[in-house]
Amino acid sequence: MGNDVMETFARKMFRRARRLAKAPLGASVTMIGLGVLAFGSPAAPARADSPDGPVVRAPAGAVKGVRNGDIDIFRAIPYALPPTGARRWRPPAPMPVWDGIRPAREAGPACIQPPMVPGPYRRDFATSSEDCLILDVTAPAHAHNAPVMVWIHGGTLIWGSSQSPSYDGRQFARRGVVLVSINYRLGVLGYLAHPDLSKESADGISGNYGLLDQIAALRWVRRNIGAFGGDARNVTVFGESAGALSVEYLLAAPPARGLFDKAIVESGYQFTMPALRDARYGEQSAEAIGTQLAAKLGAKDIAALRSMDPHRVTDAAQAAGYAPYGTIDGKILTRQLVDTFDRGAQAPVPLLAGFNSGEVRGLRVLLPPLPASDVAYADMIKARYGDLAEAYLKLYPPRDPDQARLDAARDTIFGWSAERLVRKQAALGQPSFLYVFSHDYPAARSADLTAFHAGEVPYVFGTLTSTPSAWPKIPDTAEEHGLSRAMIDYWTSFARNGRPTATDAPAWPPFAEGHAYMRLAAAPQAARDFMPGMYALHEQAMCRRRQAGAQSWDWKSGALAPVLPGPVPACPSLSSEP
Repeated sequence: MGNDVMETFARKMFRRARRLAKAPLGASVTMIGLGVLAFGSPAAPARADSPDGPVVRAPAGAVKGVRNGDIDIFRAIPYALPPTGARRWRPPAPMPVWDGIRPAREAGPACIQPPMVPGPYRRDFATSSEDCLILDVTAPAHAHNAPVMVWIHGGTLIWGSSQSPSYDGRQFARRGVVLVSINYRLGVLGYLAHPDLSKESADGISGNYGLLDQIAALRWVRRNIGAFGGDARNVTVFGESAGALSVEYLLAAPPARGLFDKAIVESGYQFTMPALRDARYGEQSAEAIGTQLAAKLGAKDIAALRSMDPHRVTDAAQAAGYAPYGTIDGKILTRQLVDTFDRGAQAPVPLLAGFNSGEVRGLRVLLPPLPASDVAYADMIKARYGDLAEAYLKLYPPRDPDQARLDAARDTIFGWSAERLVRKQAALGQPSFLYVFSHDYPAARSADLTAFHAGEVPYVFGTLTSTPSAWPKIPDTAEEHGLSRAMIDYWTSFARNGRPTATDAPAWPPFAEGHAYMRLAAAPQAARDFMPGMYALHEQAMCRRRQAGAQSWDWKSGALAPVLPGPVPACPSLSSEP
């Protein structure tokens, strides 16, 4: 797991050669939003046992799964028609009710994605297909009105699958929770925007197809999950990295309103998004990006793009530097995430959010170069951060330059975002909880990957022995399993009633109580005020860039950051930030 491999992965992971996020919206987004009116669940689970597995008769159709002890598992259930042929780059189309009993015993394909470089995140899926809009359900046998958790996998909106062994839902089911894990379109197939695609749309927009897939899956859950023993009125959506970003999009998206009741954001971020047609904040418009990509791929029109092999389109787009992201289109995503949360226009639901102390250790390509000396470091920060340099140097002092740049990049991307989310949700009067995962173990330490990006995921799912082959091996010890049990307890209890609690672990106070947070180390520890001044510094930097209108706010920190604009009245001073 060399640095070159990790840096290559990181470069792909956060490359901002902005996406082309949308396409032929043949159906009106308004009608997609109205689909929520169809939800409803049977009064009691419509389940029966057969000699070769449990059978569920849901509104979508009957499925036969696998009984594993006292847990039922249903795999590869389609929640929309295949987005192939003329349906490529269109909103997901409803899946007709099927006849008979559909087998749901085998894993389905991942959505098409480019090859991933070797490293701790890499998994090789048996199959991938454009016909990939499927979900898995893991439920306690004979459950009734159980809380539901819907998992959105990460992978930069480029890689990943609900089928990963790391997302095994059995530990959730053992705690009385129904877990749903979903696939959604990735990369260029999920997020391309193009003027011709916008013309096809009844709403005049394109892109965000992967996000629309997630919304369609949540509508499916609302309508069908009662048949599997879940409570359709108690749904928690959660994800990590790009999955966490997706949760933020869902919190902001009007068509997703009312489809979930709580949210968990693990290592999310709030970078600038391109607008569909306007260039702003140093970003091209999404349609311009799409037009340029089509030209690079030698496609004269959308028909030519649709006729291309999906693997070829995906690989060529990746090679051309395409990076998928949400698009501000006025319908699905109406404004920048920071603006939505500033207006209090996000979904008013309880929130649990956090980040990892070593987020950027495996993403070192995001780091600025090491300075030649302490003096050179201080001078560079003063040149870029101006009147905020003193606060920056206090938080990220030059005495350990590598740690300083690791911490600064972490907070620029993840730390500020997590604290911003809980602050804004608390301002709506919603219970909001913050965590910092800082757990260490020998293999991670020797690989310089202590509490690295996604390092919490095996603990959240209780899959400590099911990590990818190059993942730092987690010891099979009582301490590791104890931390995992506590985290599963916290996550599932939050899904049950909006209050994270765990057996034989400290109470988790809400952030509003003195900036409280939970430190997830060898054992959970309740604490207060993580890095005082961190949030205020990065909030001030974002605010100035937003007000100036010519700079994006993204992953760049330290020597990589553009020169910060000066103070403006619209941005509160550091001393006024609570």
